[in-house]
Amino acid sequence: MGYSSVCHTILDHRYHLFWVPKYRFNVLHGEVRLRVREIIRQVCAEMGVTIVHGALSRDHVHMCVEIPSHVSVSDFMRRAKGRSSRKIHQEFEHIRKRYWGQRFWQRGHFSTTSARSQMTLSCAPRQTHGHKNGFSPAP
Repeated sequence: MGYSSVCHTILDHRYHLFWVPKYRFNVLHGEVRLRVREIIRQVCAEMGVTIVHGALSRDHVHMCVEIPSHVSVSDFMRRAKGRSSRKIHQEFEHIRKRYWGQRFWQRGHFSTTSARSQMTLSCAPRQTHGHKNGFSPAP
């Protein structure tokens, strides 16, 4: 992926993001996993965020993304976590029982920026743990 340009500016805003479900329960599997993946892809498409690499493990979400300059990392995380939490609570009864209080994700997230060489190393395919249902760049 190359640099993106907007008007008179050339950008390379890549972020390494990581967040977990509340209590770090192993709930990201099966239909819940597929639905979370789909919802986050929808949010990325709406906000113009490009997924460089991502993985869904049973107890965390790990993504490397390119975020446009007009979108803050906190706005992206707020929308991705908020929408996925709301939809998961609406669609899955067992999640609603386990996570009373309508909070699916743990408060906060981890984010960092890094150079292309460091980002390539941190987003290596070894992070997918052999799962075929992790994130991949949009088709």
